[in-house]
Amino acid sequence: MLERNHLHIIKEVNRLKSVTAAAESLNLSQSAVSHTIAKLERRFGVKLWHRKGNTLVYSQAGLYLLSLADKMVTEFEHAERVLQEFAQGRRGIMRIGMECHPCEQWLMGKIQQFLKAWPEVDVEIKSAFRFDGIAALKANEIDVLITPDPVNTEGLNFRSVFNYNLCIVVSEQNPLYNKEFVTAQDLEDQILYTVPVGYNRLDVYTRFLDPANVQPKRRVPIESTEMMLQLVSANRGVAALPEWLVSSHESRLGIKGIRIGNKGLQKSVNVGVRDDDLQLDYVKGFIESTRSNV
Repeated sequence: MLERNHLHIIKEVNRLKSVTAAAESLNLSQSAVSHTIAKLERRFGVKLWHRKGNTLVYSQAGLYLLSLADKMVTEFEHAERVLQEFAQGRRGIMRIGMECHPCEQWLMGKIQQFLKAWPEVDVEIKSAFRFDGIAALKANEIDVLITPDPVNTEGLNFRSVFNYNLCIVVSEQNPLYNKEFVTAQDLEDQILYTVPVGYNRLDVYTRFLDPANVQPKRRVPIESTEMMLQLVSANRGVAALPEWLVSSHESRLGIKGIRIGNKGLQKSVNVGVRDDDLQLDYVKGFIESTRSNV
């Protein structure tokens, strides 16, 4: 069987033009090197080199293995460095899943800082918002979960990275536009645009409409936040979105975010990881990069 040590020997013999010098370089005896090569030659029924005076001349088989050694030994050495860096938390592939639908835009604003700080870490983003993020994180399908709804689960660690207020977005033509805050009853005759998740995961329902036993005229789930804002701008309905997301579009679209209830409806964005991954430097680096203002 061809092994890595065979390639090391062949490469060193070629570099130093001597079996003896190669053996010293590899911290082996000359007899050990000669025995290893002879065994390989017998195994495949080929000669790798022969002597011509004081010179070693490679056979066709020897030249093939030398070409292979030039590529593979370097790859092995690179792989060892990569594994060392993995162990030190300096590189890897970080798969990010998002349950916070509008947070994709927020994440894009933060990810550049992380990528510059960790150039040897690849990032993959899963933005299929209907997936079960907690289950995916526990099953090692993702490495980081961004969610407004952390769950106290053994083996997982969630850290809040910023707080925000959920608001009701209305157009300038909507009768609610001049209100300081909206009541649940204000939404009874409104079409409500929301992100496409279940009612039990929408705070505008669980913390605002349901306690008041009120339903909007109709609920319409929409994947794209930009489309949602365009529909609101056309006064087709209202939307429940983070205040920070709405504020950057108000003047452009003629819309406004209004506080939900007299006291407002506060939420937080959380980053969840597995407990075992908290020791990884680049995971800690990612969490730190998200802990700045929106």
